[in-house]
Amino acid sequence: MSGATTLAAALYERAFWGQRAMHLSGLATTLAQMLASLLLVIAVFVPLERLFASRRQKFLREAFWTDLGYYFVSGLVPKIMLIAPMSLLAIALHRTVPLGYYAFMGSVAAPIRLMCALVVGEIGYYWGHRWLHAVPVLWRFHAIHHQAERMDWLVNTRAHPIDLVFGRLCSLVPIYVLGFAQPARAHPDMVPVLFALIGSLWGFFVHANLNWRLGWLEAVVSTPAFHHWHHSDDGPEFVGKNFSTMLPWVDRLFGTFYLPPGLPATYGIGEVLPPNLLSQLVHPFLRERPPGTPPSGTPRLARHARMPVWIQRRRH
Repeated sequence: MSGATTLAAALYERAFWGQRAMHLSGLATTLAQMLASLLLVIAVFVPLERLFASRRQKFLREAFWTDLGYYFVSGLVPKIMLIAPMSLLAIALHRTVPLGYYAFMGSVAAPIRLMCALVVGEIGYYWGHRWLHAVPVLWRFHAIHHQAERMDWLVNTRAHPIDLVFGRLCSLVPIYVLGFAQPARAHPDMVPVLFALIGSLWGFFVHANLNWRLGWLEAVVSTPAFHHWHHSDDGPEFVGKNFSTMLPWVDRLFGTFYLPPGLPATYGIGEVLPPNLLSQLVHPFLRERPPGTPPSGTPRLARHARMPVWIQRRRH
């Protein structure tokens, strides 16, 4: 059990939080780093959105301060919530997967493991993202992200912690199960760190209010136009598309790719959520009609994803 405990501690401390964040001074340091990162992101994306905006809108647009609050909530709370499930995963892997396999994977060059992690993690997240749209309980949390009616870089952080935890588990579990991340190495493994960094930066990029089109590269990597269509509220024929974060060919593989020449006319889900951050965090737990469900009670979730047959049968 000691080996499993060591692996569990390494998996969390090295990949997500770090040992220093387990005390108040470490928390202060983490907040300072988050603030510095925020200023850096602002310095990059605000000028770009001014120069290449797909739509003219104010920097302090509607719901800006709420979304800014989400930046700090989503940067802190999910990391704490991931301690237990990732530790349990580490113990399970220690008991079921031969250590020789992880030793072999540890000998693979880090750049190769990183590329494999990006692909495997993207496929895992794709299906997690589809489930967030298709499963009513999960949609209650994910609807907060889709309630945004104006797109910019900050919308990337607008997400309920449970939404984020579920999505990260879907992407991280296969990466660790397959050994592409090596948290228990004698030296820190940079693969999970770079995986998280690339995913975070790309998330800001694809939500940004940018009119960039990348030609043939759009078949390889996602762009703002690709992800903006995922947030479209133009009509049922335009939604339930583009669930990938970075690799649009995953959507092509599973039949949900959609990228016309233009951009959506409207964004959001056509529902009004509570106006402040705290109320929005509590809202999914309330026994109310969830966003995306009309007064008749007929699920409108099919607008946001093609519901699997087994879900449809269970609901009728």
